[in-house]
Amino acid sequence: MAKTKVGKITHYYGKIGVAIIKVASKLAVGDKIKFVHKGKDLFEEVVESMQYEHKNIESAKKGDEIGLKVAQPVKSGVEVYKIE
Repeated sequence: MAKTKVGKITHYYGKIGVAIIKVASKLAVGDKIKFVHKGKDLFEEVVESMQYEHKNIESAKKGDEIGLKVAQPVKSGVEVYKIE
């Protein structure tokens, strides 16, 4: 199972369960992603929705900073990988 780094968490809003991700490579709704901290796998999930500038988007490109609804709390610095 190949994995590609798609970004890193820069902030997490606990009350609404949203992580802010600095995108390093293309990410789209429907992609399966994995959260990794210091080499340890935390959890996996499928991207169900994401926002850029408070608007829903279907995909994000390198350099975007997006909001992503996540199932579990994550900390700043956690890396995000797309599972292919």
